[in-house]
Amino acid sequence: MNVRDCELAEAELAIALWEDCGLTRPWNDTRVDFRQALESPASTVLGGFHDGLLIASVMVGFDGHRGWVYYLAVDPAHRRRGLGTQMMTGAETWLRQLGARKLQFMVRGENASSLRFYETLGFEQQAVITLGRFLA
Repeated sequence: MNVRDCELAEAELAIALWEDCGLTRPWNDTRVDFRQALESPASTVLGGFHDGLLIASVMVGFDGHRGWVYYLAVDPAHRRRGLGTQMMTGAETWLRQLGARKLQFMVRGENASSLRFYETLGFEQQAVITLGRFLA
């Protein structure tokens, strides 16, 4: 698998992958998320390509203090081959290049398989409560 920054023209491919993996929510505009990630020098969407097909992705951003990961996805037909690990390694490398010292992300509490995956990569649950409010 070749990992590289996605291009704007690949938005629909990434969004279809996110939808296939159950990552999208109706209150998030994935097209806006993708476009904004590519337009900012502090974020990107990395794509994992095999034979010209997008089979994995991760959105990554740096807020000046921490690195953040969103939309980590691996095509269900290509899972259990280390591709998720490869995408997280790509995200970490990208963030280190910007000077990030810590990587964070959110996982839905009911997503036990994702929690196990991240724990195998050495991530630990943090004693933090996430609060939020929609601004629009």
